[in-house]
Amino acid sequence: MATQTAAPATGLRETKKQETRQLISDHATRLFIAQGFEQTTIAEIATAARVAKKTVTNYFARKEDLTLDHQEEFAASLARTVATRHPGESALAALRRAFADAVAAQDPVAGFSGQEFARMIADSPTLTVCLRGLHDQREHHLAGALAEATGAQPGDITVQTVAGLLGGVHRVLFQRIQTLTIAGHPNHQIADIIAAEATQAFDLLEPALSDYAAS
Repeated sequence: MATQTAAPATGLRETKKQETRQLISDHATRLFIAQGFEQTTIAEIATAARVAKKTVTNYFARKEDLTLDHQEEFAASLARTVATRHPGESALAALRRAFADAVAAQDPVAGFSGQEFARMIADSPTLTVCLRGLHDQREHHLAGALAEATGAQPGDITVQTVAGLLGGVHRVLFQRIQTLTIAGHPNHQIADIIAAEATQAFDLLEPALSDYAAS
């Protein structure tokens, strides 16, 4: 009998944890937007969420984690796309296709975060540095996926160069989305602009990378 009730109880606890985590994150983001990331304290977030300060730090190891809650997904996204590319598809073609899909879906991981959130990131030196680090992590993971796809060593100069080129295009396009968002353009308009600009950007890489890492 105890075994039968353990699973629902565990599921309920996990649901409660997720709800608490989301509640804290939502209040933190609201405060960060209203008064700035650097100006907001953990104590203020705890008070707003009606939890202990220690509860906040138990759920979020770093203050940045309170608002950048797609970090792991972001860092792994390009590598995952390469690892799951279609038969015969090059790394460039797979990444190009995935980016087009993300733009069409107005995916927050691609940069469609909303004007207030994008401005909050841009106005915070801490979050700006953190975001730059996430771009670096994403490029590092991409290099690992490219090395595995081609049978090369991760430190191979070709792998590193290709990862830098592909990661760089995504970095530029992400920043472009953020810039347009802060300027007040609606998401549907940004998607149209970025779709056209992404075509230009990826086209620049076609001569060198059209067949690279074709599965």
